[in-house]
Amino acid sequence: MYCWRLYYSITLSGEIMLTMVYREPVSNEIIKRAEEISGENFMACYQCGRCSAGCPMVPEMDLLPNQVLRYAQLGLADEILKSKTIWVCSSCFMCTVRCPKGIDIARVMEVLWQIVLRKNNACIHASKIDQKDLEDMPQIAIVSALRKCSS
Repeated sequence: MYCWRLYYSITLSGEIMLTMVYREPVSNEIIKRAEEISGENFMACYQCGRCSAGCPMVPEMDLLPNQVLRYAQLGLADEILKSKTIWVCSSCFMCTVRCPKGIDIARVMEVLWQIVLRKNNACIHASKIDQKDLEDMPQIAIVSALRKCSS
């Protein structure tokens, strides 16, 4: 991979930060799958930050919503899937409403945690649920748990 441009910048703390831009587009199978499932184009995000400015859950997140999309643009799927942001998102749709490009960020977050669940095989199999548990659990809990691992 050949470097196309090299940028130097100084951070607020006075450190020199080196940024390299490559000609080849970044590609990652997990990110492609997330785009396909969500129906969103992650490259449409131009990092205005409106989604993060309106999000009520930002204090609890380790990556802001716009940073999740930026990481996706850069192909950094592992960092996204390890972050707690996708689990903290309350799906209030404030980010989606505020996005000038119409990206459904709440849907993207949901797709990302679904990918983590499926990757870890954290599914509940109906045949393995004890009869006693089935009687004690609310029906909505069972349906919700099974729904997360369907399709």
